[in-house]
Amino acid sequence: MRPLSASAAALAMALATSTTAEPIAARVTHPYAGMWVTDDGRVRHELLPDGRYDEARGERESAYRGRYEVTGSHIEYWDDTGFTADGDFVDLDTLHHGGMVLRRRLWPSAPTPSP
Repeated sequence: MRPLSASAAALAMALATSTTAEPIAARVTHPYAGMWVTDDGRVRHELLPDGRYDEARGERESAYRGRYEVTGSHIEYWDDTGFTADGDFVDLDTLHHGGMVLRRRLWPSAPTPSP
């Protein structure tokens, strides 16, 4: 039996000591991670780099939470309550989801870019 390389040994250790059942691939940052907001600011999606999302609606913070997966420019959502949804990124700064248009916001207090 051959000994593991240092990088393979580190990966094996990380897998063996992981406290989450979440796949490693879900922790990889993609170009769409970040804050997405409707032009009126009412709906705010935060796509976290660990494959989770947190959505605020109006004054209700964390109205929906769950996991998501991005394949190409398509996003699938699975809310923690079992609700599912999807959307499409039409460019790096525009997300179409549930009949809404959300735009990337670089900072939570920054104004939403104009269309």
